[in-house]
Amino acid sequence: RLHLVTWNVGTASPPPDVTSLLQLNSLDPTMDMYVIGLQEVNSRITNFLSDLAFDDPWSIFFMTVLSPLGYIKLSSVRMQGLLLLIFVKHAHLPFIRDIHTHYTRTGLYGYWGNKGGVTIRMSLYGHTVCFMNCHLPAHMENTEQRLDDFEKILEMQFEAENIPSTLDHDFLFWFGDLNFRIADYGIHFVRESINNKRYNLLWEKDQLNMAKKKEAFLQEFIEGPLQFKPTYKFDLYSDVYDTSEKKRKPAWTDRILWRVKNLCQHASKEGEFSEEEQTISVTLNNYISHMSYGISDHKPVTGTFGLELKPLLSDPLVTLNPEGEWSAEHDVLISYSAVPEFPSSAWDWIGLFKVAFRHVNDYVTYAWVEDDEISSNKDSKQVYMSAAEIPDTGGEFLLCYYSNNIQSIVGISQPFQIQPNRTLIEKDLTQEENSWMQKPDNLESHNEF
Repeated sequence: RLHLVTWNVGTASPPPDVTSLLQLNSLDPTMDMYVIGLQEVNSRITNFLSDLAFDDPWSIFFMTVLSPLGYIKLSSVRMQGLLLLIFVKHAHLPFIRDIHTHYTRTGLYGYWGNKGGVTIRMSLYGHTVCFMNCHLPAHMENTEQRLDDFEKILEMQFEAENIPSTLDHDFLFWFGDLNFRIADYGIHFVRESINNKRYNLLWEKDQLNMAKKKEAFLQEFIEGPLQFKPTYKFDLYSDVYDTSEKKRKPAWTDRILWRVKNLCQHASKEGEFSEEEQTISVTLNNYISHMSYGISDHKPVTGTFGLELKPLLSDPLVTLNPEGEWSAEHDVLISYSAVPEFPSSAWDWIGLFKVAFRHVNDYVTYAWVEDDEISSNKDSKQVYMSAAEIPDTGGEFLLCYYSNNIQSIVGISQPFQIQPNRTLIEKDLTQEENSWMQKPDNLESHNEF
């Protein structure tokens, strides 16, 4: 289950609550993955430089919301105002590999990143998936420029070897502020159609729908029906369309489309797909806007998908476990085993993480798999972790094996308890008691009332 968000946030700060945006109170099963594409994240030069050194406020915000629910930030990529974030449930981490990011500038003839696309690709249970968050040129008359820019973004190549081109991925999701407008019709007809919820009257003049009929490279992209109000342009903190002097015509600028490679390859064949060809499918469960968010002149749009995959990977590359009962009072052992073909490296490490960790660098401590190894046989290896590195308060933790060659977590343990350091806790309690005993007992004499 994949929940995808696109939102032009208009340089605003995050809202106080995103429960409905992320469907956190849904009665349906929880999501496996969140993909969040933002446009116009505050990118003044001072903000951008600080965001390069630290996570930006939007990334921190979504991590704060999602990490207590068992999601970690798998990857992110930023280009000025464009930001793409991917969060996944812990259980999927060992089956997500070959994560790569890319960005393509198209503003000022490719020299400026105020427009363009940011992309994250990966292998998910052995199937290739690519996500593209785009911000294309504005204004009614720039349809051709939007199409040219999108073609340029599609043609980009990832720097690593053996990575398929964008269109060669099994799944490709394209979303963002695509800036396509409603052509021909005047503002009064458009607004009247919206007020009467007769959105279908506007579909045939939507520039993206029109382009899909003519442009071959767009015809393989699928979109759900536009059964929600156009998401641009609103007065801030309202659901009223633009009342400024410009009175811009409403438009469905914020869109989510997808493409499934095997459907494209086999669409021309007659008859049923063979079993081999049916290994992947995408189902759109809902495609909606969220009118309650008013921090920008765009409303966010979400798409909730079911991805059906026949796993080409069913076993993690590394299996790892804590040995015996762990306590903060003594050194501890980790045992792990790897599949024969695993490309291990001297730079691999095993991290100790709190259960609600935010991202791969959010470890409490770590051990190098080679430097801290204490025993090895053909079935498993043991690594030690020093008691000095373990939190004295104990708690619930996870172990994760990070592969330097694959640049991702390739094994994760079940959650387990670490017992606190009783000696230090008793010492703290004794100090508290002593400080309480030393307080003067004539405090009442200082009470003026």
